[in-house]
Amino acid sequence: MHEKIKTTFARAKELQRFSERLITKAKGNNLTARRAVDRDIKDKAVLKKIFEVLLPRYSDRKGGYTQVYKIGQRMGDSALMSLIRLVQ
Repeated sequence: MHEKIKTTFARAKELQRFSERLITKAKGNNLTARRAVDRDIKDKAVLKKIFEVLLPRYSDRKGGYTQVYKIGQRMGDSALMSLIRLVQ
């Protein structure tokens, strides 16, 4: 929904796997693809954004829809923080 998130590095790597697979599934852009994506995403606004904004953007791209940037350590527990964002 926001196209970029600041989170821990471990969560960012897992989110990258999830989002890459989700966008690849959605690229079918038929009823089966919509139902497969709907199983994982329940927010209707996010579904609309995936199929109306992100799919046209990534229609000719084979993969690599996200990037993860390491941005340092968190003050409280020194966890490695990162920024994950969708590629333009």
